[in-house]
Amino acid sequence: MSASLGTAAEPILRSMAGRKMSSPVTDRASPMGRPLRLPAVARSRLIERLRISCSGVGSGSRGLTYKDAGVDIDAGSELVRRIAKLAPGIGGFGGLFPLGWFAYSVLACRPIHVAMSVNDIVTSGAKPLFFLDYFATSNLDVDLAEKVIKGIVDGCQQSDCVLLGGETAEMPDFYARGEYDLSGFAVGIVKRDEVINGKDIEAGDVLIGLPSSGVHSNGFSLVRRILAQSGLSLNDQLPNNNGKPIRLGRALMAPTIIYVKQVLDIISKGGVKGIAHITGGGFTDNIPRVFPSGLGAKIFTDSWEIPAVFKWLKEVPTSVSFAGGSLFILIISTLFVDNNIKVDKGDLVQAGGVEDAEMRRTFNMGIGMVLVVRSDAAARILSECQGSSGAYRIGEVIVGEGVEYMLQER
Repeated sequence: MSASLGTAAEPILRSMAGRKMSSPVTDRASPMGRPLRLPAVARSRLIERLRISCSGVGSGSRGLTYKDAGVDIDAGSELVRRIAKLAPGIGGFGGLFPLGWFAYSVLACRPIHVAMSVNDIVTSGAKPLFFLDYFATSNLDVDLAEKVIKGIVDGCQQSDCVLLGGETAEMPDFYARGEYDLSGFAVGIVKRDEVINGKDIEAGDVLIGLPSSGVHSNGFSLVRRILAQSGLSLNDQLPNNNGKPIRLGRALMAPTIIYVKQVLDIISKGGVKGIAHITGGGFTDNIPRVFPSGLGAKIFTDSWEIPAVFKWLKEVPTSVSFAGGSLFILIISTLFVDNNIKVDKGDLVQAGGVEDAEMRRTFNMGIGMVLVVRSDAAARILSECQGSSGAYRIGEVIVGEGVEYMLQER
């Protein structure tokens, strides 16, 4: 738990988030116009309360999490587990529906856009056939809707499928003016004997990662929280981008890569046993979804260059900490300075933005798709991918459960 002055202070602190603070000399006044000063006994109790609250926390202060931003991955996983009891077969990246004896229809539904749907479909080895969209808004802005639909058509063309139809809904009592909601689903097809389902995966198989363009379409609740606390705007430059100027907004909103043609080409040449689309849940939750029971993954975290946007998301300070616990500058200025409470500068440190484990379970970290391939096919696939967007040998399948992260053995 982080250090705190009690729950009553929290709403005040949250209401101050993002506001520019004035000098403590002019802003430390009570409602009566006098500085807020505590009696000697109260000052002593305040110090003791902070000492108790911070005890045992030290350097183990917790960084910002996806759950802090309002998204509970564990709750989502639990819902899927419960639904799977009602409808067996749920849990993969797409649903398989038999079309006679020769093929499966593969359905992927996403409340986002074409890229996420067709990328899910291709994990089964299926070719996307068509996409249907749903566009809902307060009052229909025809020009805006046309631009949105054009984007959908462009995505369909990139994935070699067609926009078959859709639905447009105006709901002025449901959406605020200017807001719109977008969802859709795609359907693909794959022959029964060509389905990729991971059942033949074994220890020693190689994990090949295909690069992402950035955040893609997951983790934006946490992205917005980090951005709000960073002090930067979308028009500011992305820090530490190897001297390449790019606005933060453009880096965060880079279009999701559509992997369909590249992945289907790799599959056609053999050696692919399983495919994981790295979406919400990151590496930690998505890679094990394609493994048979009793197998896990070993990921070499230094096998690819993590893009600057993820380094920025990880390293943005989200608070000031007192002996490892969260303490806001507002409290320091109004209580500590006014009441002559001495705080060593060494006790005030920047609390890290997001911890490694949380980053790996929220974001794709620069790898948007992971192929599980035979060890004897890995070198060929890697060599062939170098002529396109590149690929990395990021790990291997091991006996065990879950995902382990480590450096490569040199």
